[in-house]
Parts: sequence; structure tokens; C-alpha cells
Amino acid sequence: MEKCKRKSWSKTLQKAALCVVLITLTYLTTQAQDGNAGIQEANTQVRSYFESGTDLMYGIGAIVGLIGAVKVYQKWNSGDQDTSKVAAAWFGSCIFLVVVATIIKSFFGL
Repeated sequence: MEKCKRKSWSKTLQKAALCVVLITLTYLTTQAQDGNAGIQEANTQVRSYFESGTDLMYGIGAIVGLIGAVKVYQKWNSGDQDTSKVAAAWFGSCIFLVVVATIIKSFFGL
């Protein structure tokens, strides 16, 4: 019985020592990094991706606009009463995508 307790105690000490070593290494690694350099690098990367993201938003807006145009055309041909409401909703969502992309671009000076 005592031998079993010693083994479990030994394993517990080994795990605790490993945790202390890992925490110490993590602490030393984080202390060695420069926070300002990391923030500047993230800023540069986000700014470089923004143009592609804006183009992607415009592309999504075009696809949504085409789908909306088809749905409005189908409603119009079937004689639905709420055709103008659906057309306004689809048109408004496309305008929203374009305006948001443009406003964010001008707000952040990109």
C-alpha cells in the first residue's frame, strides 16, 4: 500500500515540476517580446488585407444584388403585392454593403 502511495506521489511531483518549468519558460518568452512591434505588425497586416476585403465585399454585394434582382423579377411576374417591399429590401442591403465598405475605408484613412 505504501509503495502505491509513493508512486502516485512521485508522479504528482513530476507533473508539478513539469508545470513549473513550462510556466517559467512561457513567462520568459513573453517577457522577451516587444509589445509595440507586435501591434505595429498587426496594424500593417490588417491594412494590407483591407483592400482585398473591400473587393470581396463589393463582389458579395454584386452577387446578392443579382440574386435579389432575380427574386424581385419572379415576384413581379407572379403578381405578388409585396414586390416593391422586397425590391427595396434587396436594394437597401446592396447599398448598405457598398456604403459600409466606403465609410470604413475613409474612417481609417486607407
